[in-house]
Amino acid sequence: MNQLVLLYISIFVFVSCKSEGANSDFELPASDSLIVAEPEEVPDSIGFKNLFIANSEFMAKSYSFPVGFPDASGYYNAQEFGENYHLGEDWNANTGGNSDLGDPIFAVANGYVKGVQDHGGGWGWVIRIIHMNEDSSLVESIYAHCDTVFVSMGNWIKRGSKIGTIGNAHGSYLAHLHFEMRDDINMPLGGGYGNSTKGFMVPTWYIKRNRGN
Repeated sequence: MNQLVLLYISIFVFVSCKSEGANSDFELPASDSLIVAEPEEVPDSIGFKNLFIANSEFMAKSYSFPVGFPDASGYYNAQEFGENYHLGEDWNANTGGNSDLGDPIFAVANGYVKGVQDHGGGWGWVIRIIHMNEDSSLVESIYAHCDTVFVSMGNWIKRGSKIGTIGNAHGSYLAHLHFEMRDDINMPLGGGYGNSTKGFMVPTWYIKRNRGN
């Protein structure tokens, strides 16, 4: 009986140590604008508001563009919101082609990284960030087709933080950033195109309306 108890204890200690070290290989870039706070699961709207209340320094005070920080210098909107039922904006470098492959992507505002995942297919790597404004409204920014990512789920970030680089969804397209903004933070990723725009915002309009320096 004592030997069986010792065996159970040994297994428990081994599994616990493996779990604690599961994320030890992930290293944040050298930046004081990223703080790790890994959640067990994605919070709901009330949960996000409580998180921001407890971390008020990460409330969104202003917005800027996700490329060419802060005003999209050197980039243009190649496919606007609503064009061909597009639910976001496609940002390309003025130099065209794949010239922007590997260019930095910036967080448009202070916020909390809701998810980072390679969705494959036409999406590639996608970063999803939740922002809470000073009026307590929640919005989400989505950055797709990334080549590399510099953040992880649970990171607190500041506006202008480098969160990834522009990619091509594993060779599906010429390099560009597919960028969305939503005022419904509970929607699935979706397909990037659709007849209904409910829950989606025109990114450029929203950013210009809430510009910072």
